[in-house]
Amino acid sequence: MRALVAIAEFGTFSDAALQIDLSQSAVSHAIATLEEELGVVLLNRGRQGAVLTPVGQQITQEAQQILQSVETICHQAQDARGLQSGQVRIKGFRSVATHILPKVIEQFHDRYPGLQVTIDEVPHFNQVEEALRNGKADVGFTHLPAPPDFDAWELLRDRYLVLLPPAAKDIQLPLSWQDIARFPLILGPPDDCGRQAVDDHARQLGVPLTPAYEVREDSTLISMVRQGLGVTILPQIAAEPIPEDIAVTELPTPLERVIG
Repeated sequence: MRALVAIAEFGTFSDAALQIDLSQSAVSHAIATLEEELGVVLLNRGRQGAVLTPVGQQITQEAQQILQSVETICHQAQDARGLQSGQVRIKGFRSVATHILPKVIEQFHDRYPGLQVTIDEVPHFNQVEEALRNGKADVGFTHLPAPPDFDAWELLRDRYLVLLPPAAKDIQLPLSWQDIARFPLILGPPDDCGRQAVDDHARQLGVPLTPAYEVREDSTLISMVRQGLGVTILPQIAAEPIPEDIAVTELPTPLERVIG
């Protein structure tokens, strides 16, 4: 059932295998066994991935409810045992998962060595909130203000920075928006939460931002800046560690995100 639900969510046997920490052959065997036991075809396989059949959709919905019930039972047992054993599932967007959580988990493990911690990294904080609502995460890191159905508190404030190529080391500061516009702009894709914050900020100021490149990975953005391909705008945590040869300055109009 876990294999079936994972394939339905992620679209391919290989992606589902990664999510539930099994080999692709094990996932294929699990689905084949389930189809044989039920006597129906659950998935149509093709070059574009795996698509649920109509009966597969119905059974997947039931399987999701069963797995949720199993998870609830496990959590009830964990609550009864206290903090001596069990699992904490953390959902966080990329820069938090990379730069903040490792130190936190080290401290947590020292205090509660019997608890297992799992981290799931997603590109947008909306996915964190969705996972919390659906019972797929226990703790999430998001942007504040958070929706009213969560218990949330401020963790830190993260300012946005302009990263310029090494050749711009001698550029006169502070920068204006016109100065930034002289360079090709390298930003994340439109569905990235960091990019959306920059777009909203520029729109409120009436400043047009037209990226020359759209790149999802922060490390790739920074590498492109180092190669002199343009400038980028990133939250400080996402940009760290910032190479010494890259010029760094504040935005002409400051912007920060509140992480909770």
